[in-house]
Amino acid sequence: MTSIGRVKPRELLAIAQIPGGGELRLYRRDTEFTIALGGNELMSSRMSGSEEALALMAIERLRTDGPHLLIGGYGMGFTLRAALARLGAKARVTVAELVPEIIDWARGPMAALAAGCLDDPRVDIIMGDVADAIGKGRYDAILLDVDNGPDGLTRDENDRLYSAKGLSAAKAALKPGGVLAIWSAEPDAAFTRRLKQAGFAVEEASVSARGAKGARHVIWFAKA
Repeated sequence: MTSIGRVKPRELLAIAQIPGGGELRLYRRDTEFTIALGGNELMSSRMSGSEEALALMAIERLRTDGPHLLIGGYGMGFTLRAALARLGAKARVTVAELVPEIIDWARGPMAALAAGCLDDPRVDIIMGDVADAIGKGRYDAILLDVDNGPDGLTRDENDRLYSAKGLSAAKAALKPGGVLAIWSAEPDAAFTRRLKQAGFAVEEASVSARGAKGARHVIWFAKA
């Protein structure tokens, strides 16, 4: 008997508590990593297309050579790495990450996946809620991937990012011509209307998670 074709078991590597409640679990199967919240798979190293598009498509809509980007949620670093590959030496990228262990995992078991992006001189890591970072800065683009869409799946407090008040705060934090880009697992017509009501010019893009035949995700690009 041989083990050809046998699926390797999924190994639990670490657990992290989300401030305010909830628990993240880091798994590895062979070379693939996943981060889950309960029964929901939040992210996987096998699917990076839409997270990369979040950065690349937002940067395409900017008019400056040295933009300052705020990324809400490090995740597995796909958005950050894509941004750094496209941006020049004058750019700055601030990453707001709520869960410290996410950064520990990036420097630990997923160090090869991180590929040194956290040590890029253009990058500043802030440990805390991205909503607080929005309220304290001025940015050319704000990229949000902190949940499965414009609702608080990961934590209820994330709802404030997508509320009328939260969108108004994001608009105020953007420089003229700036872009608010929001990732979602699926469309949400009510949220599209809310963005428009907040005074944004809105584009809604359907992007592939992995390959032409893979799942489709949604990104809103809201221009101030």
